[in-house]
Amino acid sequence: MNVLIKPIVTEKMTAQGEDMNRYGFVVDRRANKLEIKKAVEDLYNVKVSEVNTMRYPGKRKQRYTKSGISVGRTPAYKKAVVTLAEGETIDFYSNI
Repeated sequence: MNVLIKPIVTEKMTAQGEDMNRYGFVVDRRANKLEIKKAVEDLYNVKVSEVNTMRYPGKRKQRYTKSGISVGRTPAYKKAVVTLAEGETIDFYSNI
């Protein structure tokens, strides 16, 4: 099971990374906090001090088009906010 799906790179998460040493990731919905902590430590070679997780349900979306009403859903996902130990950082832009 691949625990980390992708990092969350938004203005808010970038600001938290600079100020509070917190980084966000979209993770597998079945992953627990210990698996997330181990995956981040192994992938980025850092020391994780805390992991907070949030589950987001999929939302129903509909559009009115010429051919009628188009109905769908956004996917459900789980987000993890990882707090690193003091002095540790993650650089998401290093391998671009």
